This record gives sequence, structure tokens and C-alpha cells, in this order.
Amino acid sequence: MPALLLLSAAVVLGFEKFVDWRYGAPGAIGVLLVCIGVKARSPACAGVGATVLALQVIGPGVT
Repeated sequence: MPALLLLSAAVVLGFEKFVDWRYGAPGAIGVLLVCIGVKARSPACAGVGATVLALQVIGPGVT
């Protein structure tokens, strides 16, 4: 059990670092909002985070 918990934490932190490296601070804020929304079971918070991430991903293609 602790090994699975440690592995999942490492994967989440790695993904967060990748998003921060690729999309900067707004991307990290988006991931944080999604994580908080899922943990708190708040669809509004998770939706805002997902929207921020989506705008970060499609932003360069739109302009």
C-alpha cells in the first residue's frame, strides 16, 4: 500500500513539473485547480482548472 501511494505521488508530481515546464505558471495553477476540485468533489473548481489547461494548450494555435 505505501509503495502504491508513493508511486502515485511521484507520477502526479512529475506530471505537474512537466506542465509547469511546458506551460508555465498558469498551467501549474490549472493542474492545481483540477486536483483541488477532484479532491473536494467540486465540479466548478475542476471545470475552471480544466478550462485554464485547455486554453494553455490551444492558445498558441488560436493566435
